[in-house]
Parts: sequence; C-alpha cells; structure tokens
Amino acid sequence: MATAMQTDTAFCEGDYVVYPAHGVGKVTGVELAEISGAKLELIVIKFDKDRMTLRVPVSKANNSGLRKLSTRQVMEDALATLKGRSRAKKTMWSRRAQEYEAKINSGDPVSIAEVVRDLHRGEEQPEQSYSERQMYQAAMERLAREFAAMERIEEHAATEKLENVMRAA
Repeated sequence: MATAMQTDTAFCEGDYVVYPAHGVGKVTGVELAEISGAKLELIVIKFDKDRMTLRVPVSKANNSGLRKLSTRQVMEDALATLKGRSRAKKTMWSRRAQEYEAKINSGDPVSIAEVVRDLHRGEEQPEQSYSERQMYQAAMERLAREFAAMERIEEHAATEKLENVMRAA
C-alpha cells in the first residue's frame, strides 16, 4: 500500500538517486509493507534502463550506499580523472577485473572514471579482449547515466561528452 512521502526521508519522490550495484534510478515513492510481521517503510526506486524496481528499507538506506546524485565538484573530479594517464597495473587480468568490478559497484563516480580511463582504447591502440570491452562498457554506462541525470541530458549525449573529454586529453 502506497503512502504519501514522509518528510523525514532524505529521498523524495522524483529524486534521482544512485544505488551502488545498479547505478542511477528514480525514486517513485515510499511504501509501507509488512514483512515477516514487521512493518517497514520502503523507498521505491525504478531503474528504467534495467526494467527493474528496487525497494530499500528507509532504515537501511544509508548503510546500503543509496545516495543522491553526486555534487558538481565530485563530477568535475571524475572528469579530471578521465583526462589523466592510465594507471592500469600489469597484473593478471582476473585480478584487475575484480578490482574494476569493485570500483564500478562502489558507485563512486571518481572510481568508475578510473576504470573508464584505464580501459579506454584510442584508435591507435590494440583491440581489447571481450571481457575488457564488457567491463569498459559497464563503467561508461554507469558514469554516463549519472552525468546525464546531473546535466539533464540524454544518456547517449552524456556518453559522447565523456568520450570527447578522453579524446581531448
């Protein structure tokens, strides 16, 4: 059963939020639900791109990593990271892939930008492996979605802007 938004909730209906494991979603409301006999207040978040709805208990929102969109300064730091030189270690791909996955799932735009920067290949560079391309695309999508939501632009336009930042570096 849906209820009106509570004023003590840090997230309001219509807010864009970031859930670390899924990226940018939109708060559609707060519901009261009874689960195992306990009444819970749940923040309902819709992820259109993934056709998914997530319900996060209000009491667990902060511990789950749910947050509002990044500040402009954090996004500027992420863009600056994209302009930097790749710091990819020469360790085995499986170990780097684990580190990259953790950075993507952290939800931190600067960490995600590090993955994008490290896996980006220019025209003159060798082809990436399938798993590197997949990881790059996942990181780019995650960063572009948050950038698009902040700038109020389409995701493909945000992706183009991010790629232009890297080309200009």
